[in-house]
Amino acid sequence: MKVSRIASLLSKRTEVRRHTVCRTFTSGSTTRQQKLSSPRGSICRYSTESSINGCTALLYRNHGDPSQVVQLESMELPSVGAKSVLVKLLAAPINPSDINMIQGTYAILPDLPAVGGNEGVAQILEVGSQVKALRPGDWVIPRDAGLGTWRTAAVLAEDDVISLPNDIPLFSAATLGVNPCTAFRMLSDFEELKPGDTVIQNAANSGVGQAVIQIAAARGIQTINVVRDRPDLTQLIDRLKAMGASHVIKEETLRRHEMKELFKTCPRPKLALNGVGGKSATELLRHLQYVFSALIFKNVKVKGFWVTQWKRTHSQDEGALRGMLDELCSLIRQGKLTAPACSEVGLQDFRKALDTAMQPFTSAKQVLVV
Repeated sequence: MKVSRIASLLSKRTEVRRHTVCRTFTSGSTTRQQKLSSPRGSICRYSTESSINGCTALLYRNHGDPSQVVQLESMELPSVGAKSVLVKLLAAPINPSDINMIQGTYAILPDLPAVGGNEGVAQILEVGSQVKALRPGDWVIPRDAGLGTWRTAAVLAEDDVISLPNDIPLFSAATLGVNPCTAFRMLSDFEELKPGDTVIQNAANSGVGQAVIQIAAARGIQTINVVRDRPDLTQLIDRLKAMGASHVIKEETLRRHEMKELFKTCPRPKLALNGVGGKSATELLRHLQYVFSALIFKNVKVKGFWVTQWKRTHSQDEGALRGMLDELCSLIRQGKLTAPACSEVGLQDFRKALDTAMQPFTSAKQVLVV
């Protein structure tokens, strides 16, 4: 399959036509955790072609072991359509869902060949003549999964991205669209939580778990955080408590008398968040305000949640996603919500990054930085 054909497949939702575009010249970057900006007083010019004609991307043509099927390749880019934008990718994390998608085990799978990556932040370089809400220099993140963020540049439909303020840390922006949004919705949509209430969760060291701790703390909600035992447990407990965790306990503690002592210092949880399943999930249920038999007698509910489905359900409600992102960015600016520990990796070092991301007890999220 030729490269031009690959580019066509990956850009099938993008208009390709000649039109007027407005080009801006970006300034040099500062430190990775500071603002990357371009002059707002941009220079407009008429053009029939994009200023960037190609990109480098992490592509896979078959499902399988990511270290075997993902390849670094060059791709041609289509022209910028009237309702599309040219973006430069700035940073894109490697998430478990990305790995599962490459393996072919995720709930949704893009057509092959596909560019890896569901999350990341990009900077707009050029906009089409009919683009209204975005300007050169804006930061944007994907609205939905499957966009393919592991690449240096892309031409995307305006409706496929949503803007973020570019005065927040780069890694916070790059990791905002999945885990913080999941945590936000789970703390908002399933139980009316008030300051002083308690939430219990397992997998507390995950990206979602860390976001739950911080958002809950900002709302005055206590958290009981369950983690697996590990060699660096003391350091992990200290790190989670520094984020705002009220209590951090091991899985084994859920089944011991220490829980009775713990509940002398905080109320029993009104909400349990399970990211593990099995016995751990059952133990979480046992410690809710209403015991397990309350599934029948007290209307205790067990519900699944997938943020991708939430975004698709609310795709026509611009205010829902915009309002959530604005609130999360406000917490970031206040220093109440930080990105998880991240390791910066160049695109050319992707194999090492993929291998590291698949290891157990990984303490830092691998982030591909272009």
